[in-house]
Amino acid sequence: MKMERSLLNKLNQGRMIGNVIDRYRLRVGICASVLCALPTTVTISPVRGQEDAKTTSSSPAALPPMPANADPAFEVATIKPSDTSAPHGTFLKTEGRHSIAYNFAVRDLICFVYGVHKSQIVDGPAEVLETHFDIDGVPDIDGHPNINQWKIMYRKLLESRFKLAFHREQRELPAYVIVVAKKGPKVRKTDRKPGDSTVFSLDRQIFLKVRNASMGDFAHGMQEAILDKPVVDQTELTDRYDFDLKWTPDEGQLSGGTSAETQRDADGPPGLYTALQEQLGLKIESKKAPVGVLVVDHLERPSAN
Repeated sequence: MKMERSLLNKLNQGRMIGNVIDRYRLRVGICASVLCALPTTVTISPVRGQEDAKTTSSSPAALPPMPANADPAFEVATIKPSDTSAPHGTFLKTEGRHSIAYNFAVRDLICFVYGVHKSQIVDGPAEVLETHFDIDGVPDIDGHPNINQWKIMYRKLLESRFKLAFHREQRELPAYVIVVAKKGPKVRKTDRKPGDSTVFSLDRQIFLKVRNASMGDFAHGMQEAILDKPVVDQTELTDRYDFDLKWTPDEGQLSGGTSAETQRDADGPPGLYTALQEQLGLKIESKKAPVGVLVVDHLERPSAN
């Protein structure tokens, strides 16, 4: 299954990946989304930090996309501790053939590439997990990677340079559980084909458009982009759906985007929980639930460059 997402909050569309990583930074220790265990076909535009805000005539030409079926790794990668003496933000960007992860804690990089919340990473050496690194790598395949290919490269890097090894378990964790409301679901079964892409698109007005998504896809997108705990689907709805959702966010939602105070409007849409029931016939309950976790068996500081 493919996933397309456009998270357009405070940042513009060309900085989508930076926005998702900002969401991780604020929710996961960063964290929410993004960016995701779901494969995606999103093309990652070059993301520039504040120091790159001004474009120059010397900027490298944009690369064509990598082949969609490419399985890239870093041909060479430099890893060095980040300068954490002042806030610098956390983001991914490209410069020519270089793919750069800036100011990432190892825990946050694991969250990003495996699509999990920080609470889903269990055990492992805290000193390594919380250390921030700058990573500058050149892929072994020409072209601009899509988001799934970014994740593939950084997964391989975590395994080869940080010696990450883990196994998966189910554990009871505090979570948000999506269930069907008393009056039944109001979501519309999609008319798209099974192989069509999944859309999870959030615009500046907190208007969420979901197309060709399972309830599991919806839960995962909400975890990565909106909510601050793991999100579990317990609706028992098995089809794929198209629906829209519009709400006014609380302070705990969309961190790094638009705050509740600036969005609050007496004539505006309801809060998320009310909007879910009224518009989709769904409920979110906060409780402990079985959640998949990554149990870290081995992790060490990166090998020498």
